[in-house]
Amino acid sequence: MSEPFVSVRDLRKSFASGEERLLILKGLDLDLERGAMLAVTGASGSGKSTFLHLLGGMEKPDSGQLRVGGVDIAPLDRISLARYRNRSIGFVFQFHHLLPEFSAVENVMFPLLLRGEGFSQARKQARRGIAEVGLAEREGHKPGELSGGEQQRVAMARALVGSPQLLLADEPTGDLDENTSDAIHALLRELHASRGLTSIIVTHDPRLANLCDSEMRMDEGRLLPAAH
Repeated sequence: MSEPFVSVRDLRKSFASGEERLLILKGLDLDLERGAMLAVTGASGSGKSTFLHLLGGMEKPDSGQLRVGGVDIAPLDRISLARYRNRSIGFVFQFHHLLPEFSAVENVMFPLLLRGEGFSQARKQARRGIAEVGLAEREGHKPGELSGGEQQRVAMARALVGSPQLLLADEPTGDLDENTSDAIHALLRELHASRGLTSIIVTHDPRLANLCDSEMRMDEGRLLPAAH
C-alpha cells in the first residue's frame, strides 16, 4: 500500500507568550492521498494557519513528523526548506501580497526567476499562467489597476506557475464579496482538477468547504472529522 502524499504524525508547535510558551498544535495527525482537496475549518486562533505554515516550510515544528511526497520536511535546514517552498508548494493567502510596482505578469514571474530560470522563459510561463486564470488581457496592469478578485487570480497564477505538487490556501476568499468569492471557488476547483494538485484550503466559507472532497475541523490543536 502506497504512502499518503501528506502524512503528519504527532505534530506539535508552540510560540513564546511572555515567560511561557503557548501550545498551538497538540499532537496533530493527518493522512491525505495524492489528488485530494481538503477543507480545514475551525475557530479563529485554533491553529489552522500555523498548520499551513508548517506544511509550507515557512515555520518549523517543535516536534513530530511532517512528510510531503515521501520526504520528512521537519528536519530540513533553511536552504533546503526554501528550495522545497519554491518547487513543491503553491501558497495563496487571504491578502494577495502582490508587489505594487510590478505588472501582473511580472509578479507571476518572480518564483521562476528565484528558481534561476531565464527571463524570457519565465515570462512565457507567466503569461500562460495569467491566461489560465482568465486575465490575459490584464497581464500588463499593476495590482492597483485590478479589482480584488483579479488580484487574487494573479496570486493564484503566481502560486501555480512553478508547477507545485501541493496547493495551500489560507482563507483565499476571506476578503472578497460573495459573487467574486464564488468565481474564485470555481476556479480553485477547476485548477485543482486540471493540474492534478493535492490541495489543503483553510476557510470559514461553507460554500468553499462544500466544493472540497472532504472537510476536517481544527479543534484544540488537532484535526477532527467535521460534524455536519
